[in-house]
Amino acid sequence: MQQIISDFLNYLKEEKNLSLFTVKGYISDIKDFFKFLQKKKRKIEEIDYFLLREYLRLLMGEGKKSSTVARKVSSLRCFFDFLKKRKLLEDFSVSVLRCPKIRRKIPSFLTEKEMEEVLDGVRGEGFFFWRDKAMLELAYATGMRVSELVGLEVNDIDFYAEIVKVKGKRDKERLVPVGKYALSAIKEYLRWRREKVSPDERALFVNRFGEKISDRSVRKRLKMYIDRVGIEKNVTPHTLRHSFATHLLNRGADLRVVQELLGHERLSTTQVYTHITPSRLKKVYLRSHPRA
Repeated sequence: MQQIISDFLNYLKEEKNLSLFTVKGYISDIKDFFKFLQKKKRKIEEIDYFLLREYLRLLMGEGKKSSTVARKVSSLRCFFDFLKKRKLLEDFSVSVLRCPKIRRKIPSFLTEKEMEEVLDGVRGEGFFFWRDKAMLELAYATGMRVSELVGLEVNDIDFYAEIVKVKGKRDKERLVPVGKYALSAIKEYLRWRREKVSPDERALFVNRFGEKISDRSVRKRLKMYIDRVGIEKNVTPHTLRHSFATHLLNRGADLRVVQELLGHERLSTTQVYTHITPSRLKKVYLRSHPRA
């Protein structure tokens, strides 16, 4: 089983070209499934539909969230595809496995006023101030994921065209416009960056050692600014992405354009942002209803 997991890991990385985060999740799910097989004293070649149904019933009985069970089903489907390709398992359809229905939550986001407070709350002088200012302005200006943000290189910013080249999931590239506030902050940050880095350092955002900044550091710095302005919401870098999409749609942006900007493969993924905020609801009501 250890050898199969090792081979599956390489398959996910090299053939499926999945992100490190996704690979870790898949491997963890398959290890859990292997524990189940060992308890049942079943071999891989003995896996069938009824055994899988028993496993899913077990997960639901343990009180696992619907989203967790759905993710495990997705992991198993990928794993069985791998086993069939390697001729380690007879062909049987796992597509009939039904995922539990997932209730889609409205993503958390900051209002435009809160977002302005956070960005205006980044005040100071020197390297750390300008780096943080540039990072947060750019994150909100583009809606990119934190992994995409820390993965940026200096040459990815085109100041003349006012766009940034973003490398997303599965190394797919997209071009995203950048606003004047973010570009201005990046230009100033680059002056301070020169004093921190070696000439061959390509990462745009670096830490105090002149090396590429980590996801964790971005989260910590954002939390510091959130606490500084007294916003009590649980805010992460992904909240800025949610805010970016929500604000665009609230101001009339086309859903497919927002899909392209976010780098979503499916329109249904973007549709979660089409929730209507109470303030917008009231504004449309007052403007549209004849007796308002």
